[in-house]
Amino acid sequence: MTELADQEGRRGALPPLFGRILRLAVQLAVTLFGLLFVTFLIGRVVPIDPVLAAVGDRASASTYHKVYIELGLDKPIWEQFLIYADHVLHGDLGKSVLTGRPVLDDIASVFPATLELSTFAILIGTCIGVPAGVWAAVRQGKLVDQLVRVLGLVGYSAPIFWLGLLGLLFFYADLGWVGGPGRIGIAYQFDVTRITGLMLVDTALEGQWDAFWNAFSHIVLPGSLLGYYSMAYISRMTRSFMLAELGQEYIITARVKGVSEWRIVWGHALRNAAVPLVTVIALSYGYLLQGAVLTETIFAWPGIGMYLTNSLGSADMNAVLGATLVIGATFVMLNLLADLLYTLLDPRVRRGQ
Repeated sequence: MTELADQEGRRGALPPLFGRILRLAVQLAVTLFGLLFVTFLIGRVVPIDPVLAAVGDRASASTYHKVYIELGLDKPIWEQFLIYADHVLHGDLGKSVLTGRPVLDDIASVFPATLELSTFAILIGTCIGVPAGVWAAVRQGKLVDQLVRVLGLVGYSAPIFWLGLLGLLFFYADLGWVGGPGRIGIAYQFDVTRITGLMLVDTALEGQWDAFWNAFSHIVLPGSLLGYYSMAYISRMTRSFMLAELGQEYIITARVKGVSEWRIVWGHALRNAAVPLVTVIALSYGYLLQGAVLTETIFAWPGIGMYLTNSLGSADMNAVLGATLVIGATFVMLNLLADLLYTLLDPRVRRGQ
């Protein structure tokens, strides 16, 4: 009877789970359509002539008219949107005026740099932020709690470009502890075989350990600064989630039963707090993947943020819109992934409660 009841319970839990996944899929489609529509409108309302950006201001009137028709600007606005959407769905984001290459190829070449930097940063932010938030919650009101909160406040308040410039001046120029701007030193730049596009991974796969440590010295400062920024948010949210869990009745019951404080905090409270914390970490990762424009510009990091900055300076709208679309889609996908993980980790959501 018990096994039969368990099977019926599992069957009853499946429809709410599938229903939630279906709703998430619909939300994803609607959000991506809205993102596509917004980027299209941006390309039409900015005070930049896409024809002049393509042919230059010295082109003849006949050349201008020819390109004007080729770009479909003579068609109604709704038809222009359909053409734009069709091109995007087929992987055609246009050609960059700045590089002369397809925008998708440009993004594919620069995105791994942003992915590597953001992954390095989120690992630092998570590995330090979660324990710090737990520690602050356990020691609420004590010196440790105040210290974690102050560090988080500084991380929120201090401009990232200011911290970056100070870090370069102190750790690179004065002490020489870290590498300078860029992903790797010039001496190693042309010796690394591109496999994944991730410099640390590629140098390790090739066994080029001198190049690996050189690349590590270049990523440690910008990655640590971004990690500090994400750590401030993650530690704050971890502290809030842990305080909520430590005040629950099951924690009081566990203490009455003589369960060790270590097991209560790390085995019970943190396990339940981890469900919403997954969403926080995923969203933090998404914000880092948005390009970290200022950090990449300060450290001459050849990622999508620096690509977007250079494209804006050159009025290269195909590149700007393409990068914006990719960044937005990445953030939406990470948000969806966080919702799916939340659904899988929280049994109450799976049961539709």
